Amino acid sequence: MPENRSLSVADPGPLGLAAFALTTFLLSLANAGILKGTGPNIVIPVALLYGGAVQVIAGIFEFFNRNTFGATAFASYGAFWMAFAGIFILPGVATALGPNSVALFLLGWTIFTFYMMLGSFRLNGALTTTFILLFLAFVFLTIGAFGAAEFTKIGGFLGILTAIAAWYTSAAGVINSVSGKVVLPVVPFNRAA
Repeated sequence: MPENRSLSVADPGPLGLAAFALTTFLLSLANAGILKGTGPNIVIPVALLYGGAVQVIAGIFEFFNRNTFGATAFASYGAFWMAFAGIFILPGVATALGPNSVALFLLGWTIFTFYMMLGSFRLNGALTTTFILLFLAFVFLTIGAFGAAEFTKIGGFLGILTAIAAWYTSAAGVINSVSGKVVLPVVPFNRAA
């Protein structure tokens, strides 16, 4: 009979959050109108490799940790970033999109982010803050993509705040782990409540 061995892995959460934060930060700088000219081009390779691939890897390791929330979040948002990059790098995709294609794409992600935000209410304050800001960013970006361009800029600024919250949450995971004590609090919620 085969021996039952469980795979012991480090917490992939801080890595997934760091990848999410940087990629969100760069795209949000472009959406807010801060990153102009050829600057937004940096978003595509980062979205594909760091925000995309690294988050999917973090999501896979969250499956090993039996963390349904982390696995779903990282694998899904990693796929979001790869799809986002694909729109720009796959031949003909960007030009073949209909007038509301991006808006509907963002609407789907707004819906997903809404229920992930609800799930985050059982985890900790830092993660919940990240998801509330992300949900609001998606709401504004979706409205902007349907034609109200000024909402895209607001969504960009909300995305910058989202990235900062995600970086804080990632930093807390790393620094608290190596310190063996809470240095950066995340305000844990009572999961049994």
